[in-house]
Amino acid sequence: MSDATVIPLHGRRREEPLPSTSASSPEPEARVESAFERRLAGGLAFLRRRLTGDYEVDEFGFDPDLSDHILLPPLRPLYERWFRVETIGLHNVPSTGGALVVANHSGTVPLDALMTAVALRDHHPARRALRMLAADLVFTLPVVGSVARKAGHTLACNPDAERLLKAGEIAGVWPEGFKGIGKPFSERYKLQRFGRGGFVSAALRTGAPIIPVSIVGAEEIYPMVGNLRTLARLLGLPYLPVTPTFPLLGPLGLVPLPSKWLIDFGEPIETAKFGAAAADDPMLVFNLTDQVRETIQQTLFTLLAQRRSVWS
Repeated sequence: MSDATVIPLHGRRREEPLPSTSASSPEPEARVESAFERRLAGGLAFLRRRLTGDYEVDEFGFDPDLSDHILLPPLRPLYERWFRVETIGLHNVPSTGGALVVANHSGTVPLDALMTAVALRDHHPARRALRMLAADLVFTLPVVGSVARKAGHTLACNPDAERLLKAGEIAGVWPEGFKGIGKPFSERYKLQRFGRGGFVSAALRTGAPIIPVSIVGAEEIYPMVGNLRTLARLLGLPYLPVTPTFPLLGPLGLVPLPSKWLIDFGEPIETAKFGAAAADDPMLVFNLTDQVRETIQQTLFTLLAQRRSVWS
């Protein structure tokens, strides 16, 4: 018997095969999850971890889960759209093991440090976290100190720096300190004194490489044309800036200008070859400190000569 049926069609006969029960039906196309759904799922998973306590905090108070999902996201639009940060030489930062990132400091408000952290976390192949060595003042400020701890940062002192480097972390230091971020606009891109080289001693004792980092663009976000020193002292601040927009425009003056940024991660300066005892050699520490400073300064001059304008 034929497994076909005859169907009349305008007086003619046409044979049409019956659906085969043995033929496999086509698989339905997999549904593509939207970006919103992914974010929603990630947010719910984050809340579940927070409620159940299924997250880790290290001895410094660093909470990577909170940092990745709450602290870093607000910085990404600044990095990607406002400052349009370009990075050079990220391959110079090792994917494993400790390293000390040393950078120039500028901008009146230390956004340069935060943008460097975003660069390493979002754009380094190993998605490395930057553990900043910050001034004491940061940890005495309400809310700011607690947030800094949860973001993985700690005091700028040799014991903490050495513990981080021995643990295989990327530590970051800005040796100019407040002298760098609080310098007047007329002295932009001229490095201030680097102190006594404590960061070099920490690198020598742990054998961690030093990565000189040069940042162009941060000097222009809040051009500092004046300093209300008396009021700053009364408030316990290292400086109180006057810029073309602040305090003249009030809260609107707190919006940084959208300068174009370049962050250059230079070639590592190896320290392991000197041995831990070299940290007690003041002449070697001084020479390495000077080498790092000179490398950053020369790279700044090179980057400034290459950029087309402050804004692009």
